[in-house]
Amino acid sequence: MDDTGKAYWSAVLGLLTKVLVIWFVVSFGAGILFADALNSIKLGGYPLGFWFAHQGSIYIFIALIFYYAKAMNKIDRKFDVHE
Repeated sequence: MDDTGKAYWSAVLGLLTKVLVIWFVVSFGAGILFADALNSIKLGGYPLGFWFAHQGSIYIFIALIFYYAKAMNKIDRKFDVHE
């Protein structure tokens, strides 16, 4: 694999790492680990930890999908591997 291919995969793996870390922090962190601390805050009449565990994480996941698609398109264009 040439240097361009290595740089491309490095950029892709960097993006995946960022997305997976955010996913983990939101799903496991906000929904489970920090739920007690977040439950002191109310959102729509529900404790924030409960809200993140049931609805908030879904909104974040959808936002991550759009972010990933946009960032991946940018990486593809940068390395001239777009469709």
